Amino acid sequence: MPTYEYQCRNCGHELEEFQSITEEPLVHCPECGTDSLARIIGGGAGLIFKGTGFYLTDYKKTSASSSKKDEKPPASPSSEKK
Repeated sequence: MPTYEYQCRNCGHELEEFQSITEEPLVHCPECGTDSLARIIGGGAGLIFKGTGFYLTDYKKTSASSSKKDEKPPASPSSEKK
């Protein structure tokens, strides 16, 4: 169940409500008592992996030492043209 953010158009009061997706949006402001609440678009939360089968190394960036192995060695001074 997602957490929705609301803001009152009348007094500016902000609140978060844990609701089911199928529930109707709230309209009554608990601060000023008017029916002027509006659901605002929130930033959301990051993706969270829970349970077995997910490991820290699954999505880890490669280390700098392993990427250096793939690079070509610098040219030797004798192979350069003068």
